[in-house]
Amino acid sequence: MQRPGDLSIRAPDMSTTTPEYRRARLLTGPVLPTLVALAAPNVLLALMQALVSFADAWFIGRLGTEGLAGVALVFPIVILMQMMSAGAMGGGVSSAIARALGASDGLRAERLALHATVIALAFGLLFTAVMMLAGPALYRLLGGSGAALDHAMAYSNIVFGGAMTVWLCNTLASVVRGTGNMAVPAIILSVTALLQIPLCGALVLGWGPFPRLGIAGAAIAYVCSFGAGALCFAGYILAGRTGLNVRRGGMSFSARLFADILKVGLLSSFNAVQTIAAAVIVTGLVGTFGTAALAGYGLGVRLELLQIPVVFAIGSALVVMVGTCIGAGDVKRARHIAWSGAGLAAGLTGSVGLVVALWPGVWAGLFSADPAVLDAAYTYLRIAGGCYAFFGAGIALYFASQGAGRMLWPVLAGSARFVIAVAGGLIVLRYFNGTLAGLFAMIGFAMIAYGAGTVAAVKWGVWK
Repeated sequence: MQRPGDLSIRAPDMSTTTPEYRRARLLTGPVLPTLVALAAPNVLLALMQALVSFADAWFIGRLGTEGLAGVALVFPIVILMQMMSAGAMGGGVSSAIARALGASDGLRAERLALHATVIALAFGLLFTAVMMLAGPALYRLLGGSGAALDHAMAYSNIVFGGAMTVWLCNTLASVVRGTGNMAVPAIILSVTALLQIPLCGALVLGWGPFPRLGIAGAAIAYVCSFGAGALCFAGYILAGRTGLNVRRGGMSFSARLFADILKVGLLSSFNAVQTIAAAVIVTGLVGTFGTAALAGYGLGVRLELLQIPVVFAIGSALVVMVGTCIGAGDVKRARHIAWSGAGLAAGLTGSVGLVVALWPGVWAGLFSADPAVLDAAYTYLRIAGGCYAFFGAGIALYFASQGAGRMLWPVLAGSARFVIAVAGGLIVLRYFNGTLAGLFAMIGFAMIAYGAGTVAAVKWGVWK
């Protein structure tokens, strides 16, 4: 009988599809090659998600500047839901399952999967209720008015009306990732993304037999894509393809198992709220400069927020690798994995940032030809692009900390970023007769502080 922490595996169980093989690979495989192999499917997924975001923006851009401005109002909240369901609470799910499997406790992992589904349903309903009630006031507070506000509401009501599909899809994907299987989530989500792109174009612009629904069509395509993904993941898990027999644990619930997910997921969600709150507040500050500035900033910040899926490709692998090692008691290897992932993430995001800082038209010019919109977007990209490496390293170490179950100090680094971006931006505008460039400079400085703070948190923090 295999004891917890015992790395030996019997020869008949060495198929590359078994949980036993994946566990051994995470605990004993060479760090960087294993990390890259696990991250590779998620890199493909990140590229597909970036393509979806590009396609959505392009289709909506055909509706005019007001359409882009309307989506800019809603986009940070949509990203918040994605970050919470996939990266924050989803990270808590993957971490808990990985730690259970690292300790050779398969029954606990199976029960955690059921508890994760309940959490997803609860948060999906919460997002629907909050945004249906508070959405209009929030978008007005951010400076939305007229046609831009109408577009924002048309998009928001449909997206958040279907919030449960997003939460279920991302949570069930996190269950599969927690077993060390990165390929299946990447394949399912990439295929659904491929379906979303033509559906979005057809419904927004009215291709062929499809009605021209405008911005509402983009929202319908978004919800349909995640709904299809949720069904695929549910079928895969219930069929036992993950190696977890989720029916074995029955329908009994335990406060201790909910806590195992929530102790990471709630702190991580708070960090996501801080990140998006900063973006929302800064969006409101930018909105005081007019609709063109708001649309240009929306194009610029879209690329920043898209760095999160890129780093998630690495981060989701870090959660599982670090979590499995922590569950097995190998803290030294867990730290090695964390630093390797941070370096890889900084290199990827830093390269993207350097390109758009030097040639901002490569990105912003794809979506608009309005000189005022491009001026704002270029200003943002030239300043923020040079800070993306710090942003990438910080997010990677945040995911590694999820795997370790130690989130306090990385969250505090996120708090420092929030204070610098928001308070610094307000001070620049109020007391220094600020410009857009001054406001964007505070955002860049906040990214640098976040990356440096997270590095310090992992270097001197305690992982047990």
